[in-house]
Amino acid sequence: MLRLLADENFNGDIVRGLLLRKGDCDILRVQDVGLRGADAPDVLAWAAEQGRIVLTHDRATMPEYAYQRVAAGKEMPGVFVVNDRFPVGSAIQEILLIVACTNHAEWTGRVVYLPL
Repeated sequence: MLRLLADENFNGDIVRGLLLRKGDCDILRVQDVGLRGADAPDVLAWAAEQGRIVLTHDRATMPEYAYQRVAAGKEMPGVFVVNDRFPVGSAIQEILLIVACTNHAEWTGRVVYLPL
C-alpha cells in the first residue's frame, strides 16, 4: 500500500474522504507530524525519510523542489500534484485507484499531475 503525506494546504475534504472510503489508507498530514509551516524542501525531506508520497495542490514550488532533490541524487518517493479545481469526489476516486493498483516503486523520483 502506498504511504501518503498531505501537505499543509492540501484539501482536508480529500483526506477525510480517503479515510472514509478506505479506513486503512496510510495517510498523514504535515500538521500531524510537526511540520506545520514547514517549507517544501523540509516537507520533501521528511517524506523521503519516511517513504511517503506527497499530496499537494502546489504546482508552483513543490515540483521544482522535488526535481532538485532528484537532480541532487537525493531520495524522492514521489509527488502527486492534484489540481485544486478537480472535483473532490473525483480526486478521492483517482487517488484510491492509484493506491489500489500501483506500488511505491512506480512513483519514486516522479512528479505526477492529477487527474492523469
